[in-house]
Amino acid sequence: MTPLDELLDIVVREHFPHAPASEQEISDFEARAGWRLGPELHAFYRRSNGAELFVPLPDARYSILSLAELQRARVRMRGIDDDSMGPASWWTLVDCQDSDFILVNVARPAPYPMLDAFHETYPSVRQVAASFQEFLTRALASNNRLYWLADQ
Repeated sequence: MTPLDELLDIVVREHFPHAPASEQEISDFEARAGWRLGPELHAFYRRSNGAELFVPLPDARYSILSLAELQRARVRMRGIDDDSMGPASWWTLVDCQDSDFILVNVARPAPYPMLDAFHETYPSVRQVAASFQEFLTRALASNNRLYWLADQ
């Protein structure tokens, strides 16, 4: 079993996972989005098509979005699909419920870096993990705190 598989087992067993995505749902998303999920995100969505960590909605600070909810960050955060509002390669992945999102940057091949994007300062972002696996590791160890905020 890989470290990612172990993390996904924890999410499914101890948190609030959604029903898994089918291969067709994943293929449909990738066709719509124009990018491939990569091994880490593909493995996650095959186990859970979104999830809340620690507590369910509406109180979840870590709400990993379903495939249907993923969208370009500039559209989700600013309602404008143009380069003045950030690159097209930034996609919302985690809703932190405080106008803060974790984005996945799909500009390069996977594993994709994870970025913190706060609504008030967007499109200014900062990297908070080099991959989804690193993000999930740190999030699960955070005791429901937004771990990257403690870094400042």
